[in-house]
Amino acid sequence: MHAYRSHTCGDLTAAHAGAEVRLSGWVHRVRDHGGVLFIDLRDHYGITQLLCDGDSPAFAALEAARAEWVIRIDGLVKLRDASLVNPKIATGAIEVYVRAVEVLGPAEELPLPVFGDQDYPEETRLTYRFLDLRREGLHANMMLRSNVVRSLRNRMWDAGFNEFQTPIITASSPEGARDFLVPSRLHPGKFYALPQAPQQFKQLIMVAGFDRYFQIAPCFRDEDPRADRSPTDFYQLDVEMSFVTQDDVFAAVQPVIQGIFEEFGGGREVSKVWPQISYADAMLWYGSDKPDLRNPIKMQVVSEHFAGSGFAIFAKLLENEGTEVRAIPAPTGGSRKFCDRMNAFAQAQGLPGMGYIFWRKAEDGTMEAAGPLAKNIGPERTEAIRLQLGLGEGDAAFFLGGKPEQFEAVAGRARNEIGRELGLTEENCFRFAWIVDFPMYEKDDQGKIDFSHNPFSMPQGGLEALMGDPLKVKAYQYDLACNGYELISGGIRNHKPEIMFKAFELAGYPASEVENRFGGMVKAFRYGAPPHGGCAAGIDRIVMLLADEQNIREVIMFPMNQQACDLMMGAPSEPMNEQLRELRLRVVPKD
Repeated sequence: MHAYRSHTCGDLTAAHAGAEVRLSGWVHRVRDHGGVLFIDLRDHYGITQLLCDGDSPAFAALEAARAEWVIRIDGLVKLRDASLVNPKIATGAIEVYVRAVEVLGPAEELPLPVFGDQDYPEETRLTYRFLDLRREGLHANMMLRSNVVRSLRNRMWDAGFNEFQTPIITASSPEGARDFLVPSRLHPGKFYALPQAPQQFKQLIMVAGFDRYFQIAPCFRDEDPRADRSPTDFYQLDVEMSFVTQDDVFAAVQPVIQGIFEEFGGGREVSKVWPQISYADAMLWYGSDKPDLRNPIKMQVVSEHFAGSGFAIFAKLLENEGTEVRAIPAPTGGSRKFCDRMNAFAQAQGLPGMGYIFWRKAEDGTMEAAGPLAKNIGPERTEAIRLQLGLGEGDAAFFLGGKPEQFEAVAGRARNEIGRELGLTEENCFRFAWIVDFPMYEKDDQGKIDFSHNPFSMPQGGLEALMGDPLKVKAYQYDLACNGYELISGGIRNHKPEIMFKAFELAGYPASEVENRFGGMVKAFRYGAPPHGGCAAGIDRIVMLLADEQNIREVIMFPMNQQACDLMMGAPSEPMNEQLRELRLRVVPKD
């Protein structure tokens, strides 16, 4: 017999009754029934119930076993009494009568229990992540992730893509986040960077003549943590294709992602139609470039109904250039109590509040508009608003005004909150949409023109488009949104040096800096570059959605905490003086 096991803890069924077996695993739970021990033995594959009584030579040793001890047992497989069969586990028809036991690894008192679903502080869970990973839910998440990655890889191969690996140590590149720098020992004073993405390399693979590339790629970005984003590193399905248009990329990617959600979505509905929505429309309708389309509410501009109206706040505001009033329809939300609650929500988001109108049955049986706004603007304007929004009795609408960039984000959150509160948002489904026509540039906090997205995207209209107002230039840049999360970002690439130089010039990068920072790619483009494009899908975020988790750390094997610290391994740590001397570095004390 094998030194540790003849079967796993998920193997044994009624067909094994009467067999002598050897199992190894962790003591999951001990139940002492007065001289009879019942122990659940757990390994990666499942749980088997062990039985031991005073007649067994193993009883004394097994009686000392505690939770999470690793043991090996020899025993006889027995059928359970019909009334004791556990249909919830694969081994529920049998139990193993223990005749011999060996302790392979005793465990100290546990800082957090593995059995059960008790909620423990994240600091404790991350410090003892190896114990946390033994818990059923987290173990299942990691297996889901593993299976998703395997399926992604198989689907990409089946679609005619080839897998290539790109460097981990490379040069710094502006991808929209801070680099992790790596000092060079052989070149003192110079630094490598961990890649924020394999962007330049995958484009060079296309220039080198390889047509369809993919990679399960690690990416490194020194970012502030969020619930849906790791602060240090993450994995993405990286894709690039030659001689393609934007729609070609969509056609290649949709079957892969849709198939993953159908395979691992647990029976939840997966939308087969993925609409293309312009960035401008997404911000107008949903207040977000990653809209949750499970919520049917679409916001609309209603400025004309407030211009010159009796509601002075909006009327005066609309006299300023670039301002507008938007409405959030709220079907079935027509009660003062609900409207007041949403007004309080807006105040909690930092706004003075949200104006509202709701429609109800009047004493004479007709429908009337109610609320402070209705009184100020009069029945003709409220009726025009109602007709535009397609609302009726029992419905409401909320209003925000100003420059859109100042209130869009709050409006988007309010839309989501209204959808949830009123039960309008669908459940148990995945709704996808491609967000397209992103602006190429934006103004930063200092009023300087900068790239709003990936700097390597092709501007729509090519070089000619870059000769006008940069803020009006759109890029062949796209994202895939699902249920309020961005899953994919990509673009058709700028493969012409003259367009690249002009694009970077508008963002404040002189030609010399472009040559210095992206010399390899610029040089390659001078020797025959094909039109190409691609995208990258966030694997961590995909698994988070499939696992129905709200925090991305629940689907990463060894995540950092909110402060970008690895509590288990003690990173980041202070370097030794010898290491600093080798690198010719000195740490400057913090003020």
